[in-house]
Order: sequence, then C-alpha cells, then structure tokens
Amino acid sequence: MAKTSDGRRISKFGFEPGLIVAEKYEIVAQIGTGWEGEVYLLRECSTGIERAAKFWYPHRNRGNRAARFYAKKLHKLRYCPILIQYHTQETITYQGAPVRFLVSEYVEGELLSEFLARQPGKRIPVFQALHLLHALAVGIESIHNLREYHGDLHDENVIVRRYGLSFDLKLVDMFHWGPASPENIHEDVYNLIRIFYDAIGGAKRYAKQPPEAKAICCGLKRSLILKKYRNAGQLRQYLETMQWD
Repeated sequence: MAKTSDGRRISKFGFEPGLIVAEKYEIVAQIGTGWEGEVYLLRECSTGIERAAKFWYPHRNRGNRAARFYAKKLHKLRYCPILIQYHTQETITYQGAPVRFLVSEYVEGELLSEFLARQPGKRIPVFQALHLLHALAVGIESIHNLREYHGDLHDENVIVRRYGLSFDLKLVDMFHWGPASPENIHEDVYNLIRIFYDAIGGAKRYAKQPPEAKAICCGLKRSLILKKYRNAGQLRQYLETMQWD
C-alpha cells in the first residue's frame, strides 16, 4: 500500500489553485471529492485548454489497478455520448508516494441535485421529468448495448448541460469494477427510476402523481420495476410508446 514517506495513509490532497502538476497542468479549482479520490479542474499549460482530472488516493488504487480498469472502461465506451471522454493518465509524487490521476474532458454544467434544489418545491413537473428520464435511458442504453454498466447513478453524478424541450446530460464517476452482470444492469435501471421518482417530488408528492407516472415508478418496488424493464433500452421503449389519458 502506497503511503507518505513517513508512513501515513493519504486521505486528502487539497491542491491549491495555481499549483503545476506533472509539469504540464495548472490546478484551477477542486470540483469534487469522494471515496476514491478528488476531482480538479485543470488547465493545460501549453494550450490553455481546461480539463478535469481525478486524483486517486493510493490506497484506493493499489498497483494502479483501479485507475487502469477505469481508463479501459471509459475507452471502451468512448462512443457513448452521455459519458465524459477520457484523455490520458499521469503520475505525480505527493508526500513521497506515487499518485495516479486520470485526465478527461471538462464539461460545464450543473449537477442534477443542484438543478432540482433550485426548482419550485425542489421538484420538476412530470412531463419535464419524463424528458429527463428519457434522456438518461437513451444514454444508459448505449452503455448497456456494449455489455457495460454505470453502477453509480444518482443526482450528483448527472450533469445538466442544457435543458428545454429535452435535456442535454453527461454522466460522471462510473463504478469501475467488474464486467456487467444482469444484477449490475438491473441496478442501473432501478436507479434511473429512482432519479425520476425523486425529481417529481419523491414520497411526499407520490400520492398526487398521475397514474402514468406511478406506472413508471411501480411504487419503487424493485421486483415490479425489473419485471417491466430489464435494461435501459426496454425503459426507453416503454417511455416512447406509453399511452396517456
């Protein structure tokens, strides 16, 4: 396990803006943190192009296994428009320990959690939520068609770039372990429905939703959801053919 030169486990980087890393990127700002590491907005020194970078805590990336698997998965899914595109990876030394970071495109937008939080009642109308769910289902369908899965779908892993009649979305921070199994695919489907359920107001508003919305949510009962849609493609087809009274 990689540790600092004095034997301490690294659990925080806290890189300051202006710091140059790998002799080619300038730290602009920290834009995220999680169990595996921290995410920063970078600027390429030679071009001025802004990128995003995920810096892995060494104990979450033993033998570079996690970062390598994650990079390969993103490369395999590079033609899925809903995913942020991977560029390269680099290694720096931090407090005497090697730290790997993955560089990807930087996408401007707003986290779905933040978007919902500033809506009246912290929710959106059913028809707008249907467009949101359809955009997510289309995006996840392209991943499922390649026999992969996201594995960590929730409102803080969805970036809203633009919205209007439809939503332009990007997904971040995929779960990187293991090949897709039916259980992985099913978890993605359930999480898609959960995002829709929460977007229209969650348990507090569910009783007042139209029957069509309830038919999509199935009361959040996993067995009923998975009986109706086994993958994101089936969910997308259901949304496109459902009847409204």
